Amino acid sequence: MVENVPDTVRASSPARRAFEAFGALLDGPLTGLAPWIVLGVFEGPGRLAVVAGVALALSVLFLVMDLLRGRSLKVLGVVDVVFFAGLLLLHFALDEAGQDWLEIWLGEIANITLVLIAVGSMLARVPFTIQYAREEVEEQYWQTPTFLRTNYLITGAWALAFLVAAVAGFYGDAILDDPDNLWTSWVIQTAALLCALQFTNWYPDVARAQAAAAEGRPGEPVPPLRDLFAPLAVWLIPIGIVTLATDGGPTWLGIAFIAMGVGTNALLRRNQGEVAP
Repeated sequence: MVENVPDTVRASSPARRAFEAFGALLDGPLTGLAPWIVLGVFEGPGRLAVVAGVALALSVLFLVMDLLRGRSLKVLGVVDVVFFAGLLLLHFALDEAGQDWLEIWLGEIANITLVLIAVGSMLARVPFTIQYAREEVEEQYWQTPTFLRTNYLITGAWALAFLVAAVAGFYGDAILDDPDNLWTSWVIQTAALLCALQFTNWYPDVARAQAAAAEGRPGEPVPPLRDLFAPLAVWLIPIGIVTLATDGGPTWLGIAFIAMGVGTNALLRRNQGEVAP
């Protein structure tokens, strides 16, 4: 049951269900990262104020929704509001030259900020994912080695993804002098974030299965490593299409990405059919 729901919401069953459904979408670290993803995907020349405003609006919405649902304030959620409010104010305070500079380096600034948040939270012994996990796991498990290790590893995976994105963006901006380079501004950065997201979904099952096996308890088998990477194959198709559409590489490379994506997904569907009861 959702606590601290406004009376106007409680009074309407459909509205309450919608409120609860929307709230369910907020129960994970991806919520706190969503404004940053919006920034990374849509920021560009002449769009900084609009994108920063949208990211700030999302940050405030998510924070208010947590409070309405009786959830705790998240470090990442508070940092979101502060960062994007500051970014919006900074944009309007700068002259045209300063705005141009900020637009060029904003991706790197955002990704390095996220690295510092992730690493800093681990050094403070409160990895940022743990605040979300505690609201989904009974308190008796909060101090168990499995729970703590899982959150450190997942937070570390996100820190690595942000670092890869920052390095890729810097290489495109500073070395290639091409902020719109398909590979450094989109493919590599998106792939890093998708890998972190998939690891977030995959590793908890691994940790639970390993803990059960170590304690001699019955449980599900440890998910194989292919389960981590196989779902990512679907993204090879849009990467191939974009590569062809934007001349982001040789024609054969775009076709190869599409072929690998289609083939891998067909193989996965066949294997799932074979193991289905």
